[in-house]
Amino acid sequence: MTAFSLDPARTARCAELRALAAERLRPLAEKGEPGRVNRPLVAELGQLGLLDALFEERGEAGAGAGAGGSGALDLCLMRESLAYACTEAETALALQGLGAHPVHAHGTRAQRERWLPPVRAGQAVAAFALSEPGAGSDAAALGLTAEPDGPDGWRLTGEKCWISNAPEADFYTVFARTAPGAGARGVTAFLVPADRAGLTGAPLDMLSPHPIGALDFDGVRVGGDDVLGEVDRGFRVAMTTLNRFRPSVGAFAVGMAQSALDATLAHTAERTAFGGKLKDLQAVAHQVAEMATRTEAARLMVYAAAAAYDREGPRGEGIARRAAMAKLIATETAQYVVDAAVQLHGARALRRGHLLEHLYREVRAPRIYEGASEVQRTVIAKELYASLAPAPSSAPTPTSGEEPSA
Repeated sequence: MTAFSLDPARTARCAELRALAAERLRPLAEKGEPGRVNRPLVAELGQLGLLDALFEERGEAGAGAGAGGSGALDLCLMRESLAYACTEAETALALQGLGAHPVHAHGTRAQRERWLPPVRAGQAVAAFALSEPGAGSDAAALGLTAEPDGPDGWRLTGEKCWISNAPEADFYTVFARTAPGAGARGVTAFLVPADRAGLTGAPLDMLSPHPIGALDFDGVRVGGDDVLGEVDRGFRVAMTTLNRFRPSVGAFAVGMAQSALDATLAHTAERTAFGGKLKDLQAVAHQVAEMATRTEAARLMVYAAAAAYDREGPRGEGIARRAAMAKLIATETAQYVVDAAVQLHGARALRRGHLLEHLYREVRAPRIYEGASEVQRTVIAKELYASLAPAPSSAPTPTSGEEPSA
C-alpha cells in the first residue's frame, strides 16, 4: 500500500488488473514466441477494454471504474499493475499506446477513424519509429530523409533501428527530416502503413523478449494526408508523446521491482540457512528494507510526475523534468531491486523460467529506451539551470532514447 493517496476505486482497479493479468493474460503470454508480436495477447487486451483506456479522455464515460479516464496517473497504475503479474502484457499494451498516441493526439479525423478503432480492439498493431543507427539519444540528428515528390508528397529514404513491434506492426509513426540542416525544427511525423511499397524490415535478436526490429525505407511515398501534426513540427509530436509515456515507463519498472520484492519477502521468510530463517540474518533484513524503501520512493515520484501531467498538461512548467526524474529513479531502482532479489535467491533465480530470471532480462532495457538514464540526467540538469537564468545554450540536448518502446 502506498502513502500516495489513491481513492478506493483506483485501488480496487489495480487489484482487478493484477488478477486479470495473472489469470487471462499470462497464459497467452506464455504461449507466445519471444521476439515476435503476440497477436492473441494484443487481441485479449482489446477484448478486456484495456487498450480503450489508452485513448479515452479524462472524465469520458466508461473510462474505468473511478479512474476518471485515461490520465497519466491512470496509465501508470495500469502499467504497474500489469507489469507486476505479466510483463509481456504490459509491454504489448504500452507499445500500442506509444505507436498510436501520435495519431490520437495529432492525427486528422480520417487518420483517427481509420486506425484507432482497430488499435483499440487489438486488431491492428502500432509502432513508434524514431530511433536510427546514428540517431538514438540525439533524436534531433535524424537522418531518414523526406525528399519532396510532387506538390504534396515526399519519398522517405533511410533506416530506422531498435523499433519495438517492427517489422510486424500494421502501421508506423515515422519521424523523417523534411528540412535539411534545421535540427529539431526540420522533422515531420508521418503515419506510414506497413504495406507501403519500398518499406521492408527485419527482426533484431535482443536481450528483451518483446519484438524489436529494423526498418528500411527505399523511396517510400507519403503524402499530405499522411502527415501527423504539422510539417517540420514533428519533433514536438515525438517529445509530447515521450513526455506522456516516460513516467509510465517508470511505472512499468516499479511493477517489476514490487514483483521481485514480494518474491524476496516470501523466499527469505521461508528459506532456512545457518540454523534459522534468512529473514533473521541482519544483512538480509537490511537488504530487503533497502529494496522496499527504494521501490516506494520510486513509486511516489512516478505518481507525482503523472499527477502533475494530469493537472498541468504536456506543456506545464516542470513537466519534462518531472517525467525525466520519474523514469530515471524508477528504472535505476528496478535494476537494483531485481539484482538484489536474484542475489538473495541464489542459483535458483538463474534457472531459465524462474520469475527473477525473467525479470532480470526484462529490467535492463528500460534504462536505455525512451531516453537512457544519462539522457534523463541531461534533461533534468538543463531544466534546473534554465530556472536560474534564461541564458540560451548552443549545446545540443539529447531528448530521446536508443529504443523508443514502453
